[in-house]
Amino acid sequence: MISIKKISKNFGKLAVLEDFNLELEQAKSYALMGPNGSGKTTLIKLILGMCIPDKGEILVDGATIKGQYQYRTQIGYMPQIGRYPGNIRIGQLLRMMKDIRSQVGSANYDEELIQGFGLDKMLDKPMHTLSGGTRQKVSAALAFMFQPSVLILDEPTAGLDPIAVEVLKRKIQKERDKGKLIIITSHILSDLDELTDHAIYIHEGKVFFNDTITELKDRTQEDKFSTAIARLMEWSIQQPNPHQHA
Repeated sequence: MISIKKISKNFGKLAVLEDFNLELEQAKSYALMGPNGSGKTTLIKLILGMCIPDKGEILVDGATIKGQYQYRTQIGYMPQIGRYPGNIRIGQLLRMMKDIRSQVGSANYDEELIQGFGLDKMLDKPMHTLSGGTRQKVSAALAFMFQPSVLILDEPTAGLDPIAVEVLKRKIQKERDKGKLIIITSHILSDLDELTDHAIYIHEGKVFFNDTITELKDRTQEDKFSTAIARLMEWSIQQPNPHQHA
């Protein structure tokens, strides 16, 4: 479980998150949504320890992450754009990450996506020669490889070919069925409808909606996820001081 308690984060005079509260529970999959600049990326960076909140605290399994790093071994993160040394080869990158994460035994490596994407047939290829979609495949394989209990996937299907999209979707669904906590951001709403069961909508640095996708459809009286989200966006614009729905 990840608990975010009264977090505030400013960048200069810009308040990105303000008195922000959120509970993310194990065995649930969350669609993290909101307009550009709403605070989604900052929230992910705070959870990963890539930036520090000005106020408040974040707890993972009841323990604060402040000054800690071991908790990150529980998290598999797939960035929207993976940036790797250009001359390193795929196989070298995978081996390097295994060395860094040496607390995970070789018997516990999850290499299903390495095979599913065909990366095992291109281990000698340098990263700078890869297409954007293939780099995405490498990022996905790394996110799942160490069998984390939490997965944070930022635009996971962006740039992937249709076959790779289906391979990744099946993998996400498989890990969801194992009871892992999964957080997905995506502009492809059909992916979120298919892969998640909870919707979190952030507006102006606060949680505007946090409930099941079924409840979202019921509350907006829309059958389709995309039109329900469109209705939610309309409501967020009409209400200058959003409040949390839970």
